[in-house]
Amino acid sequence: MFRSMLAKSASPVKQGLLHRGFASESVPDRKVVILGAAGGIGQPLSLLMKLNPLVSSLSLYDIANTPGVAADVGHINTRSQVAGFMGDDNLGKALEGADLVIIPAGVPRKPGMTRDDLFNINAGIVKNLSIAIAKYCPQALVNMISNPVNSTVPIAAEIFKKAGTYDEKKLFGVTTLDVVRARTFYAGKANVNVAEVNVPVVGGHAGITILPLFSQASPQANLSDDLIRALTKRTQDGGTEVVEAKAGKGSATLSMAYAGALFADACLKGLNGVPDVVECSFVQSTITDLPFFASKVRLGKNGVEEVLDLGPLSDFEKEGLEALKAELKSSIDKGIKFANQ
Repeated sequence: MFRSMLAKSASPVKQGLLHRGFASESVPDRKVVILGAAGGIGQPLSLLMKLNPLVSSLSLYDIANTPGVAADVGHINTRSQVAGFMGDDNLGKALEGADLVIIPAGVPRKPGMTRDDLFNINAGIVKNLSIAIAKYCPQALVNMISNPVNSTVPIAAEIFKKAGTYDEKKLFGVTTLDVVRARTFYAGKANVNVAEVNVPVVGGHAGITILPLFSQASPQANLSDDLIRALTKRTQDGGTEVVEAKAGKGSATLSMAYAGALFADACLKGLNGVPDVVECSFVQSTITDLPFFASKVRLGKNGVEEVLDLGPLSDFEKEGLEALKAELKSSIDKGIKFANQ
């Protein structure tokens, strides 16, 4: 039914979810928790995860307004049972037994704000949520959406280390929106079917740390160097483009929810033993001299099964890789320092 519903719809989101191949056969029970479920990303993400038949239990948490979101989403006639939890006292109940925790909690970017401007607020939120995850569901996979991801992932890692629960295979920074944007922008210029496009995006998840590898895009198109540079910059500035277009009324919430749902689906497929699930993600890594780096990752029953090499890079991409390292290292160090204050 889920597949036929998607197939009848022209909605790009639903077609995208169909393209990613949500399963409809009998699958294991999986509990997914969304922390920040009543927010701008959290609400559409809750909807999309309710549509995913791999989810048997959907737990929605926020500091306010969660009962309404849970009641609304809970009326949808799909597999998962929905429960809403509100306030610090109920955070543990929301997390217990989780297989996957998705964290879009925090404040959004506003015009004129950099991702660093978000840091002090969102870093504190992520720190507190990570302490609770370590206590109540230390075995869960964690998908970090809260910005700045380049810092919030290292914060969570440090908190988990302090609690003695850290498993590098189970912590992911969600960079999928960079991949989604790169696919969309590339398809438009290459005049190819966007549903068939794949573009690895490596590095980090802010500004110049975002490095789309258009030389590895498929299907290949003979685009000029100038066009590749323009596509790279547009991918790097995609978040700012949306913030400015919304004119102070929000940031990239809908596309981020879509990207978050795609990556969560990939994680669930990996947990369920589906072979050859590969997505880009910001994870602990040794493929560069930085402790965390986004690249293609093979997902499996333990989370990260393998961090894949970058592969061959064009001269332009090699320059971009070197140019991003200092900024990415600074953001990582900032997160580590915050967690250890």
